[in-house]
Amino acid sequence: MKGLKARVTRALQVGSRVKIVDNSGAKEIEIVAVKGYRGVKSRFPKCGVGDVVIGAVKVGNPEVKHTLVPCVIIRQKKEYIRKNGVRIKFEDNAAIVMKDLKKGEPKGTVIKGPVAREVIERFPLVTRISNLVV
Repeated sequence: MKGLKARVTRALQVGSRVKIVDNSGAKEIEIVAVKGYRGVKSRFPKCGVGDVVIGAVKVGNPEVKHTLVPCVIIRQKKEYIRKNGVRIKFEDNAAIVMKDLKKGEPKGTVIKGPVAREVIERFPLVTRISNLVV
């Protein structure tokens, strides 16, 4: 997994509820863990755009409900700064479900709404199903 070219503010933490914006069957997840997080003892792990999280499906189809799924955060409300000085923020917090994390392959076939460029740099296979990159 490549490093990000932006200073992303970690705006979401464990326990946050995030909308799923692909057609994988899940509608909303609750963040349970953040992959690769290293922090201070007893501190809630935080994540931002481009981070991989493990989420518990709270709303969705009966076959995926109450299961743990790997997801990637593609949008966040809290603004973050790119290296060229541009500040980026979105209307909502959103994620997509991943099928295979090692290959970076998404489970769904369509993404609703824009996707941050930082996600595309880290997971190139997401470009196939995204229609707008910001």
